[in-house]
Amino acid sequence: MASEKPILYSYFRSSCSWRVRIALALKGISYDLVPVNLIKDGGQQFSAEFKALNPMQQVPALKIDGITLSQSLAIINYLEETHPNPRLLPQDPKKRAQVRMIADHIASGIQPLQNLNVLKQMGEKKMEWAQNCIMSGFQALEQILQNTAGRYCVGDEVSMADLCLAPQVANAERFKVDMGPYPTITRINKALLELEAFKTSHPSRQPDTPAELRA
Repeated sequence: MASEKPILYSYFRSSCSWRVRIALALKGISYDLVPVNLIKDGGQQFSAEFKALNPMQQVPALKIDGITLSQSLAIINYLEETHPNPRLLPQDPKKRAQVRMIADHIASGIQPLQNLNVLKQMGEKKMEWAQNCIMSGFQALEQILQNTAGRYCVGDEVSMADLCLAPQVANAERFKVDMGPYPTITRINKALLELEAFKTSHPSRQPDTPAELRA
């Protein structure tokens, strides 16, 4: 039934899943969460059951309104079009383009280079690789944000860009990236983490968060 509660397939530490959890929280959409452990049993995303749900074998996936969507930005865009308040894309075309630019910068230009599948291939060099990918991306992002940011990534309203920023900073911290050279990123992230939607969706507060990592 199209009216059933949405189901989010998520992994607590997945930055892509966190983006969608923030969007659902901001828009007040109640959902059921099905954890998909990307490590356990060789990765539960590789099961035949999950592959039938998402052939890319990645999280997040969202069952909503009778369809199944994957890819975090596609999911967020669908939520934006079906639940327009509060808006995550500005009405002004220039600001909207800047939001999409920053979101793509992170979602296409940083995160995929340091995701789990890539790091598995890097062996002992995975920490150095992840740090270099993030630092290179953050160097450019810091410069961009100096021209677009207000309290948040683009002006003073939370947007899709911010939904990408906070999870990527969490990745940077996990890989022990020195955030000193990125004061604008750091300031925005601090402001975002004070918002309730970012707190409730945080990796430390998920049903599948291990006890030792819980807030």
